[in-house]
Amino acid sequence: MAARLPNNHDRTVVIGRTGTGKTVAALWHLSNYPIEREPWIAIDFKRDQHLNSIANAQEIDFDYIPGPKEDGLFIIHAIPSDAYGTNKDRSKLDQYFVKLWERENIGIFIDEGYAAGNSEGLELCLTQGRSKCIPMIICSQRPSWISRFVFSEASYIQYFPLNDARDRDTVEEFMPIEFDEEAPLEKHHSFYYDVSENEIYRFAPVPNMTAIRGVFGSKLRRKMVRI
Repeated sequence: MAARLPNNHDRTVVIGRTGTGKTVAALWHLSNYPIEREPWIAIDFKRDQHLNSIANAQEIDFDYIPGPKEDGLFIIHAIPSDAYGTNKDRSKLDQYFVKLWERENIGIFIDEGYAAGNSEGLELCLTQGRSKCIPMIICSQRPSWISRFVFSEASYIQYFPLNDARDRDTVEEFMPIEFDEEAPLEKHHSFYYDVSENEIYRFAPVPNMTAIRGVFGSKLRRKMVRI
């Protein structure tokens, strides 16, 4: 049976250490959404080269919310927080998530998830986003540091290898998997867990960024945004 992919009611978590392919996989999931008909906000904490290589994505700030007839990919270059969520963008970011929750019918992409801290606005989107059509894709290399709502509300979890035992323990709480250190995943391979079906699939590498950028390019049209 073929694995199901996320839709506009789902939240997807992609986890793995640096270099495993998690961000490329997350962007592949994003490219499968109809972003030519609906807006997505990408919160970019690490100035990711893959995310920022997507043509016609629009850079915005925390004052901008896409209008009801706008579509496409909008990127906010946020400031990373530490593990305790202390940085000057904390209040702005939390308030922004609340505004997205109020808007509805908008996707949220976050890379790196732990940098969002313990945001009440984010948890609002996670726990009530299904009914408001707020799909979410959240990447993290440190699952033990992120809100447990990220996992408890997940529709799909994609696992790439992790180094830290605490991070693997966190994943095992929400994903029925036993890690085999003697037979590790091949490079850029992953496990993909469909939560509602309680099914785990072994995924080969997703298409490369050249192919993914091509999909985005066919969906995003050039426009100007006033901020």
